[in-house]
Amino acid sequence: MARILIVGCGCRGRRLGRALSDGGHAVRGTSRSEEGRAAVASEGFEGVLADPGRLGTLLPHLQGVSALCWLMGTADDPALNGERFATLLETLVDTHVRGVVHEAAAGAEAARYARETYRMPVALVAESPADMPRWLPAAVRAVDEVLAA
Repeated sequence: MARILIVGCGCRGRRLGRALSDGGHAVRGTSRSEEGRAAVASEGFEGVLADPGRLGTLLPHLQGVSALCWLMGTADDPALNGERFATLLETLVDTHVRGVVHEAAAGAEAARYARETYRMPVALVAESPADMPRWLPAAVRAVDEVLAA
């Protein structure tokens, strides 16, 4: 069993959380609002307040986390798959997080850099979040991949 932090634990994040929880993992999910945090908690996960655009709000929630799922593939802010994602990867080097799952091709360059430079397991989910029957199993496989690395 591992603890997984899902950053962006809205509808698809909660679906991923349920699948991971059913697989025996402990799930911690983030939301920017108290209402969203309560929705995460109502699923039986640990719900925490954090803003992916302000990485300092995420750092306290990395405690005990083995894998981080960065579900910002459909975010309107390009920095969340660019400079913020790259900064997050660099920050994770000094934590015990073993790997990262990212759902957007936009972050592929930062992911490759982290893999090569820090030897950090990073799995990219290529399936579209709009295609939930394909996206969900691919995201679960990606989590398994980074945990097995």
